[in-house]
Amino acid sequence: MFPDVVDLRDFYGTSLGQVARRMIRQRARQIWPDVTGLTLLGLGYATPYLRVFMDEAARVIAMMPATQGVLHWPRDERSLVALADEAELPLADFSVDRVMLVHAVECTEQLRSMLRETWRVLAGNGRVLVVVPNRRGIWARVDRTPFGQGHPFTQSQLSRLLRDSLFTPVRTASALFVPPTRSRMLLASARAWEQLGARWFQTFSGVIVVEAEKQIYAATPLRRPARLRPMLLPVVSGVRSSGGLRTAESRAAD
Repeated sequence: MFPDVVDLRDFYGTSLGQVARRMIRQRARQIWPDVTGLTLLGLGYATPYLRVFMDEAARVIAMMPATQGVLHWPRDERSLVALADEAELPLADFSVDRVMLVHAVECTEQLRSMLRETWRVLAGNGRVLVVVPNRRGIWARVDRTPFGQGHPFTQSQLSRLLRDSLFTPVRTASALFVPPTRSRMLLASARAWEQLGARWFQTFSGVIVVEAEKQIYAATPLRRPARLRPMLLPVVSGVRSSGGLRTAESRAAD
């Protein structure tokens, strides 16, 4: 079950949330150092990690699951986010070069379908970056943060899941070694925790980050019977939308 979008926003507004964003974003940037001219999609609640790519990428968009809700992003700019069913993305085949999944894999009740949709919209040389809570880490055991909710994974579990979903893992990293505390002293030393943990204690990181490439030689995923795709819902600045998606049939009935 997805956390409420307002709770996610509030977490990233705290000192702890800002540290988490900085540490994970740094790791993501190391894995994707150059996205010049690419189209990048964030699925789940990936917006805290997307801005760093906006000056390079040709296009950056975000989609938030209907059961989570949606908020305007970026703040004070034209919205680049939409509400969508994670198992029925309103995007064309092979239309995206990079997909970042954050607060998505561990929360969705449609995991296989979401990953198949991710495969479908990715270009032939496309790659996905998955961020999930580490089952062996402290963060997965503390439910006052979003990383303590949903289904955590080990590195081997996540790699197996991606291979079963027609992806080939190519790089694995760890992030978020500082304890999930409100102590300003500990949070101030987060960079030191990160350096020490990445060198000696990767097994106990807060999150696992895996980059995987699309298996272009794999068979096309089976499709469900054809049906109308959900429409994109515009997001009004500062307003949370948590309603369901409407199809052409329901609009015609109004």
